[in-house]
This record gives sequence, structure tokens and C-alpha cells, in this order.
Amino acid sequence: MNDYFPTVVQVIPLDNFHVQVFFDDGKIVDYDATDDINTEIFKPLRDISVFKEACTVMNGTLAWDISGKRDEADCIDIDPFTIYEGNAINNLIA
Repeated sequence: MNDYFPTVVQVIPLDNFHVQVFFDDGKIVDYDATDDINTEIFKPLRDISVFKEACTVMNGTLAWDISGKRDEADCIDIDPFTIYEGNAINNLIA
């Protein structure tokens, strides 16, 4: 049984509403948020500059700190298991 709980340690937002997500076990995933930004909760992130500036790591996962107050209870975040299931892009990183 695998008891690994994926923890995000770094994120790099890109210009195409994708985020490179780095996990504590070395896996790197390209998370595509284009479908997410079409939902109501992600509406503030439809502006690419807000998407990139608010993108951060909170609660051990990819998150967007919309208020800028670093309040972990007041952010938009993605379940780390959902991201971790994505295909690794480690081979694309130099």
C-alpha cells in the first residue's frame, strides 16, 4: 500500500494558464488550468497577470492567494492528489 501524500514545494505559473508544479518527491507536473478558469470560482484568475501573480504554494499544494493576505483559509487551491495524477514532465526540465 502506498501511503505517500503528495506535497507541492514550488510552482511556476506560465503565460498559457499552465503551472509547473514541483512535488517533494521530485515529480514535476504541468497543470493545465484552462478549464478551471472557465468556472465561477476561478473568475478572478481569467486575467493572466492576476493568475501569475497570485499563484503560490499554500496548504502544501498549488493555490492562488487572491486577497494577498496569505490566509490559507481564503485561497483557491487544487487537491494535490489531482495534480499528482498528471503526467510527469521531468524530462522536459533541463
